[in-house]
Amino acid sequence: MTDDKDVLRDVWFGRIPTCFTLYQDEITEREAEPYYLLLPRISYLTLVTDKVKKHFQKVMRQEEVSEIWFEFEGTPLKWHYPIGLLFDLHASNTALPWSITVHFKNFPEKDLLHCHSKDVIEAHFMACIKEADALKHKSQVINEMQKKDHKQLWMGLQNDKFEQFWAINRKLMEYPPEDNGFRYIPFRIYQATTERPFIQKLFRPIASGGQLHTLGDLLKDVCPSAITPEDGEQKTQVMIHGIEPMLETPIQWLSEHMSYPDNFLHISIIPRPTD
Repeated sequence: MTDDKDVLRDVWFGRIPTCFTLYQDEITEREAEPYYLLLPRISYLTLVTDKVKKHFQKVMRQEEVSEIWFEFEGTPLKWHYPIGLLFDLHASNTALPWSITVHFKNFPEKDLLHCHSKDVIEAHFMACIKEADALKHKSQVINEMQKKDHKQLWMGLQNDKFEQFWAINRKLMEYPPEDNGFRYIPFRIYQATTERPFIQKLFRPIASGGQLHTLGDLLKDVCPSAITPEDGEQKTQVMIHGIEPMLETPIQWLSEHMSYPDNFLHISIIPRPTD
């Protein structure tokens, strides 16, 4: 891969200032103070909220405590989506700190998967990495790695260790020079204004004529409404890691440098602010 290490580092260390408050109907023994945290964009809510859980459990009656879950303005937040994606999708045009509500009861079974331990997050994360490598390299790279390499990817993410993670992940971002890119780009497109899950399909980074496909080419093919408005006025923004990349950016470069640690490009299509 082309070595733009500063970009990788900036993506890794992206943080969202967040204020956690306990839902008003939870029964507490004394008033629950809000809890502030800088959330890593690349991680998962249930991986980085142990301190939040401890803070609020101190004021709860133990018999009232069941599985913790989070919501923003009435929307339950899916723990298996990376934090940065959740913010871009639901809150990118709101004031900081991001205001998240904490719940300990009435778990929304219809909206959220259960997450009883970090093993569940690890299994989900590794399944995504394996799916991404199946698209990029027919699974050849991930299958040649040892179990300790898989573990190092997970521990790097869990412990927020950039060098530890990228020492292994670098191999997943390489390709033979004669190929000019991956077999297919692992991406998922999410639309804030629809209930449907993400869009995902096969998309090659290189056109049949040899030219590089861009982010604009991908959107034109998969989600044309995101870039060609019906009435001529652009009403949406395309966000990756909290920024609006230029549509001319080669999709191969984005895949190598702007993917989340699960090796997928998570792209949010959100309404453009009207002010």
